[in-house]
Amino acid sequence: MATHRSAKKRQRQSLKRRARNNQVAKTVRGAVRRLREAKAQGAKNTDELFHDAERLLRKAASKGVLHKRTVSRTVSRLAKLAAR
Repeated sequence: MATHRSAKKRQRQSLKRRARNNQVAKTVRGAVRRLREAKAQGAKNTDELFHDAERLLRKAASKGVLHKRTVSRTVSRLAKLAAR
């Protein structure tokens, strides 16, 4: 455990960031899962779900939660899936 004042502050900050990043990542995973499940069931609203998932993925990349290349690759794969 941290003993210096600055180290304690860094610990507090990292816990807050970790909680925020986990929440963003969880939201993104949910959107991607909803799109994949809808496509598997043959739903018609996959275009709308794709746009939601893409928006959340790109936002997570801009916040630094996910790497931009990972997001680009995932969006590409989801677009391919949604186009089928």
